[in-house]
Amino acid sequence: MSTSTAALTATGISRVYPSPSGDVQALEDVSLDLHSGELLVVRGPSGSGKTTLLNILGGLDAPTSGTVHLGTRELTAMPETQALDVRRRELSYIFQSFGLIPVLSAAENVEVPLRLLETEPAERDERVAATLELVGLGAHANQRPYELSGGQQQRVGIARALVTEPKILIADEPTGQLDSGTAATIMELLSELTHARGVAAVVSTHDPLLMARADRAVELHDGALRRHGRHASDAAAD
Repeated sequence: MSTSTAALTATGISRVYPSPSGDVQALEDVSLDLHSGELLVVRGPSGSGKTTLLNILGGLDAPTSGTVHLGTRELTAMPETQALDVRRRELSYIFQSFGLIPVLSAAENVEVPLRLLETEPAERDERVAATLELVGLGAHANQRPYELSGGQQQRVGIARALVTEPKILIADEPTGQLDSGTAATIMELLSELTHARGVAAVVSTHDPLLMARADRAVELHDGALRRHGRHASDAAAD
């Protein structure tokens, strides 16, 4: 696929954090692209720069140098008000810590981003119910997070990310708090939903066993891209 058709393109991304003991180079000249209907895994050990990269790809942080484009639009050049609107409408996030609001039910948690977009109540209800069914939690709509297992809570997080019908899905170690069996199930679900909905998804992990569910994998090491363009199963076999 050519870069011009990519849903997201990062070019020459570097991120430097100043500190009293000297500058910290979190990312160094990272370039990659992400296409609709593709699940891309960013692999690397803790401290390799995965979270920093995902934050920049999603517009939550700004690079010291380099650019991020969504199609033909440069995300890194947008004023904050425009970037905020893009994040609400076109980008969605899945967090390792689930990020659910404890006092809200599963359905109410999924509904939050639609409320921020001021979606009509009838449409909100319909989309929330359909998305919970999509992730296999239709029967748990009225349960609160503490009444759900870790895997079920992460499914709520996935439903919340999908309910706005985003173009790009960003997941930062979404299986980090799950046992290996549940983690594999969540990765399989992400893969199926990415392909079925044509979403461009990027997922960070340090678990090579989960990479078999991805379409493609890249590896970060000390903030630099080590491996690019190999199939996930090849990288997982290393």
